[in-house]
Amino acid sequence: MSVKPQKTEKLQKILARSGHGSRREIETFLQAGRISVDGKIATLGDRVEVTPATKIRLDGRLLAIKEAEKEICRVMAYYKPEGELCTRHDPEGRPTVFNRLPRLTGARWIAVGRLDVNTSGLLLFTTDGELANRLMHPSREVEREYAVRVFGEINDAKIRQLINGVQLEDGPASFKTVSYRGGEGMNQWFNVTLTEGRNREVRRLWESVGVQVSRLIRVRYGDIDLPKGLPRGGWTELGLAQTNYLRELVELPVETESKVAVERDQRRIKANQIRRAVKRHTQVASRPASKRQSSRATAKRRTRI
Repeated sequence: MSVKPQKTEKLQKILARSGHGSRREIETFLQAGRISVDGKIATLGDRVEVTPATKIRLDGRLLAIKEAEKEICRVMAYYKPEGELCTRHDPEGRPTVFNRLPRLTGARWIAVGRLDVNTSGLLLFTTDGELANRLMHPSREVEREYAVRVFGEINDAKIRQLINGVQLEDGPASFKTVSYRGGEGMNQWFNVTLTEGRNREVRRLWESVGVQVSRLIRVRYGDIDLPKGLPRGGWTELGLAQTNYLRELVELPVETESKVAVERDQRRIKANQIRRAVKRHTQVASRPASKRQSSRATAKRRTRI
């Protein structure tokens, strides 16, 4: 007979959520032996399952405890500009995709895959790590679409080769579709699709037939398009229908709630937040690297949503 695991949380997280100090302050209380749970002195690292009968005290005083709120899956669509790194922290102080995103309380944004520093376009973020992992896994074969400007001689034989498959250093690869979109001379635009996200795969596929990529923009991930009118460096949170489309795509249960504001208020809030974020990040990116690093403390004052 299996035993259902208890839903425990770290004690400092429970007390911080209930407004009894920061996690760091509560850790010092624990180290000093000032906190007890059901009459027993608690220590740093203790985990507790909060029930109506749980009694947590600080210096003998009974504390009011706030139960954890239901975690709601959130998904963000971000228009990544060229020049930003897909990492949380860069030791050289270069701009990253996380610098611009709105701060969260009690959660964090997780990138769904990566885009090369010289690639722009749609990048999805979510607060659900399992959703991110499944969307990125090659077995799911989630389709990605890119707009590509290429330089070089292109003919039908090369297009067929790219669709039939070529051998790259990390294995065979191919485009699912290649569609001509226009252009003049040696510079032409194509839209291509593929169902995996290996490092620099789109660029390497074109290079394998002697063609150079001069511009690369991701315009779609699954059925989620790069939102029209979204500026570079701008973001927008996806609604319940699009979030559940992604969850069902990778066989996760659907959500019944969303934190996206009602449509009119959402447009007003989103426009103001994006405007501030783009302006702030443009200013930071133009500073010398040494000054960018010193400005990280200021970034903590970003809007929380």
